[in-house]
Amino acid sequence: MVDKPKTIAEKETDKLQKQFDEFDSQVKSMTKDAMDAAPMKEVEPQTKIAQKDIEKTKDIYLKPVRSIGSREKFNEKYRSEYEFATQYVQFIAENKEIIGEEIDLWTKPFPGMPAEEWKVPTNKPVWGPRHLAEQITRAKYHRLTMQQNQISSSDGMGSYYGHMIADTTIQRLDAIPVSQRKSIFMGSTTF
Repeated sequence: MVDKPKTIAEKETDKLQKQFDEFDSQVKSMTKDAMDAAPMKEVEPQTKIAQKDIEKTKDIYLKPVRSIGSREKFNEKYRSEYEFATQYVQFIAENKEIIGEEIDLWTKPFPGMPAEEWKVPTNKPVWGPRHLAEQITRAKYHRLTMQQNQISSSDGMGSYYGHMIADTTIQRLDAIPVSQRKSIFMGSTTF
């Protein structure tokens, strides 16, 4: 039996399906490791406060706005990590997407701890638990772009350019230690 010849619409549909499958495989090849290899976009801190001015400001201690208890039991093996994570540190929170807007987020760093909602004022020194500052610094995303200098496919209609890559990593929120000289930060710029 002879196969029925394909119509022009069916040929075009097959070409489009092939292009879609290639694009789909490119997107699936974007692993977390490949995205984490993208360079971090460098930006200047929004808040430039002299150390003397920081020492003169009134200390602001953050407390959770709302707390939801947990039925889980706390695992005592993690007691030392818990004590380290709940130490209060001084930092300046920055919202890099909506400059000056307060940061509203939930934390639950360990099973058995309550889930807590925090409202963190931005661009001023505040005291908060270390796990809160660390969670703020983890708020980043990857900007994906099409790289136009590579041929992704070609057919009778022409060549198609473009390959999906992770262009940059952008820090959405940030928590900057107030003073790196204080022993509470243990001499590092991270919490």
